[in-house]
Amino acid sequence: MSVSENAALSARIKAEAQRLGFELVGISPAQVPPHEQSFADWLRLGFAGEMEYLQRTKELRQNPLTLMPWAVSVVSVGMNYLTPLVRPEVSGDPKGWVSRYAWGDDYHDVIKNKLEKLLELVCERHGSRVEGRAFVDSGPVLERGFAGVAGIGWIGKNTHLISPERGSWFFLGELFLSLPLVYDQAIRERCGKCDLCLKACPTGAFAGPYLLDARRCISYLTIELKGSIPHHLRPLIGNHIFGCDICQEICPYNVKALPTKEAAFAPRDGLYAPDLISLLSLTAEEFRRRFRNSPIRRAKRRGLLRNVAVALGNLKSCAAVPALVRALDDEEALVRGHAAWALGQIGTAEALAGLQTRRLRETEVGVSEEIEAALEMARNQPPQLSLEPFKAI
Repeated sequence: MSVSENAALSARIKAEAQRLGFELVGISPAQVPPHEQSFADWLRLGFAGEMEYLQRTKELRQNPLTLMPWAVSVVSVGMNYLTPLVRPEVSGDPKGWVSRYAWGDDYHDVIKNKLEKLLELVCERHGSRVEGRAFVDSGPVLERGFAGVAGIGWIGKNTHLISPERGSWFFLGELFLSLPLVYDQAIRERCGKCDLCLKACPTGAFAGPYLLDARRCISYLTIELKGSIPHHLRPLIGNHIFGCDICQEICPYNVKALPTKEAAFAPRDGLYAPDLISLLSLTAEEFRRRFRNSPIRRAKRRGLLRNVAVALGNLKSCAAVPALVRALDDEEALVRGHAAWALGQIGTAEALAGLQTRRLRETEVGVSEEIEAALEMARNQPPQLSLEPFKAI
């Protein structure tokens, strides 16, 4: 293609991407991203925790041409998912927090479908065979690196991609193409001296600016970590049960961020400030049905109920004790162990009785240890006052 044809096709691709609902779009060459060495260093420091798939795909992420030798250009897109806060129903039931990105439908499917449509349009427009492949947070691609080179934002101190005009509430996606296009320019980093995000993290997950220790991140602990949450981090998680938005909420560039126009990201019932006690009682079938086509599926039932138990323990909800005692009989040892911890945090007579009863028949060593630690915790703290409202005399 001639230079003018490249320019015309590039402009058309951007226009079509925006028509499909991508507020951010930029184009870069398909080459080794500039942050590939930083990624390798991050892995070497062990900051990826148990996300072993990152190590397995390290070489592919560092050089996408290994996977796609035909690729010439990358179209990077961003789709806004910011949903305004919803006023929950007034009730005394303990509530949890789900990250905004998981309030609606699974973004993987939504964005992948739109990128596939964009690829079809490119093929129709170009009039000849075009190779292309779309990625949405599910392949070995350093997404933020390509997005930064394409000029749609910079990687901030909180490690999120930040647009100077639109903030950071965006899902990212990439469309690799075998066509030469007109490339955009990267923009400079604009965090300056601001470190609000680093100071706001309740678990101290930032080892420094631009450097996240995932092992301490609430999103990692509630989603990616498949086993037991470390005891010293449990109290710092608060009522988060799936993900965390704190380092984005505090970012000044998000002050004027606009709500999404994508209907698929609208909140499902019960995902803003969800009732924790009812979640703790979900069966496997109820979990599958309730979170069908939802990002929350990634935590699986045992992971979500583990997180719910920790949140209830942190809230010291006396009303949750009966449900937590029932959770001591859950088929998943992970759920039983964290329910025991929560009961130890609450420490009422009913909580202690439930722990003592389960103690006699528990066969899993790890859960037995959690029960013993919970009983010790309950013995060493003052008794909880009843949270039941006083009745009029």
